[in-house]
Amino acid sequence: QHPHECWMELGALFERAVASNLGVSLYVAPAAEPALGPVAFMHRPSAMDNPEAPLGHHWQDATHTSFGVATAGLFTTRWKLEGSVFNGRDPDENRWDFDFHPLDSYSGRLVFSPDSAWSLAASYGFLKSPEPLDPGHSMHRTVVSVQHGRHVGSDGQWATTFIWSAMAHSDQPGLSQSALAESELVLDTKNTFFARSEFVQKTADDLVLTGGPGGFARDRSFDVGSISLGYVRELHQWGAATLGLGANATVNVVPSSLEPFYGSRTPIGGMVFLRLRPSRARA
Repeated sequence: QHPHECWMELGALFERAVASNLGVSLYVAPAAEPALGPVAFMHRPSAMDNPEAPLGHHWQDATHTSFGVATAGLFTTRWKLEGSVFNGRDPDENRWDFDFHPLDSYSGRLVFSPDSAWSLAASYGFLKSPEPLDPGHSMHRTVVSVQHGRHVGSDGQWATTFIWSAMAHSDQPGLSQSALAESELVLDTKNTFFARSEFVQKTADDLVLTGGPGGFARDRSFDVGSISLGYVRELHQWGAATLGLGANATVNVVPSSLEPFYGSRTPIGGMVFLRLRPSRARA
């Protein structure tokens, strides 16, 4: 959905206690994630074995690699309040460089964790000209998320995330919204199940359905969704790595006006994949 760089994160974090239950933090990074939205999908326990990017990625957590971030925060054992200034532009096609621009975007985020199992967050951000091909287009983004996790047996865990987000575009009327529910059950050291359900309002421009015969106006909005289920079986485990064989099946839902382009109102898709990654650390 957008280029992902070699430099996913490179920064420095300073934290210091200023009272018995209050600390301050300062994070400065040439490549990092500002205080906007939940942690990116590939790093969430509820999706860490799902290789498919969410349909609503650009609505929820697409700023996970910003080239230029400064974040200050206040935190206790249960809540954290953060504010960021950052470069809100998407990276270019060169994966190996640093795409620096002025820090002319900003965001704020409040996270509340009542205990070790729950994390609730709300954030708002203004992104200045995020799309390189549309430099006059800026956006306002609001994201609310709820994350839950718990242990299952001696070797497993179950993590679930709910996200709602909305964006207002400088060159489009109204709001576009997205919603996501995803869950991953690590049953034991061999078996993992995951699932995701989504709704998102995408424009004809997002879907590359503008111009030409039968094309739509650039800002025409469509409600689309998907439901997916997946499974990974660990084939072999070393001390520091594990090799898994997985499969994922998805049923998409599109409006009747898009049926001629997709051949169905419920187009289906699937994948089979091999996954090599570091072994999970036991809590």
